[in-house]
Amino acid sequence: MANCKKISPKIYEISIENRKNKDVLKWVNVINAQKSEVDYLKRNYDFNLEHLNASISTVFSQRPIIFQEKNYFFIILHFPVYVKGKIVAAEIEFFLSHGYLVTVHNGNIPALNNFFALCKDANNSLALYDWESSIILLSEILNRLILDCYGLIDNTSEEINRVEDLIFSRQQKDAVSLILNLRRNIINLRKILQNHESILKTLTEVKSSLVPEAEIKKHYHRLVEHSRRIWNMLDNQKEMIEVLNNTNESLLNDQMTSIMKTLTIFSVIVFPLTLLAAIFGMNAKYMPFVDHPSGFWIILSIMFVCSIGMLIFFERKKWL
Repeated sequence: MANCKKISPKIYEISIENRKNKDVLKWVNVINAQKSEVDYLKRNYDFNLEHLNASISTVFSQRPIIFQEKNYFFIILHFPVYVKGKIVAAEIEFFLSHGYLVTVHNGNIPALNNFFALCKDANNSLALYDWESSIILLSEILNRLILDCYGLIDNTSEEINRVEDLIFSRQQKDAVSLILNLRRNIINLRKILQNHESILKTLTEVKSSLVPEAEIKKHYHRLVEHSRRIWNMLDNQKEMIEVLNNTNESLLNDQMTSIMKTLTIFSVIVFPLTLLAAIFGMNAKYMPFVDHPSGFWIILSIMFVCSIGMLIFFERKKWL
């Protein structure tokens, strides 16, 4: 059975009692840790002060780590969350030891929050209720967090399809901002998830007095496979968005070239007409056609013939 209690506004604890030997597994969930929460962990657990300071909500680690102390493992992992159209990293600190697991995070990770709520309902179908071990509880949490990444990748795939439709419907300008946002999100996803596989492989070697080694390996090898699959999907998405970006740039350049060609042709055609107008606009005494009764129409005819000649010249050169 599971019992949940609220230790403070930011600290919750679930106690899961083993049906066989009455041992208790505790999951302590700390949200937005500040000095008072760190003091609580310091009083009740023998954690390294440096690790506790790394758990304060204003501190963000630049990379995931796993560190083994004498009595516990300290793990920092980053997971992607969707915030206002942008994928950003959410950090979770794990303190793993025999009989307990402490998680510290900012509270904005839906997959973790949902799983904590599920555990409070004592759902016996979860693996942690079969083994009631902190290493299995950690694997269940990581499994939920990793599976949540698939949803973000699916959203990214839908956005890539949308960009493709925009590009080939000749809406290149609308596609530019979407491509930039997608490239940023894919880069962030890759940066967030790039070191997960190595840490998960390390966790496959953790020993437990409650769980057989083969069972631990089974759970964490599954997570390693998920991590590899996600990384391969991100590789494919990265290639796709680069191809779409290159295609969009090519179409934009082609469109710009067409515009410049039209303007150039227009300018070249108008140039001789402007020249003729300037010549016949001189106040020279003996200007041809100026005093002729049909001089105006003769000059217009000359301009028209020049324009037609220029168009014929461009057509023969296949510049039109």
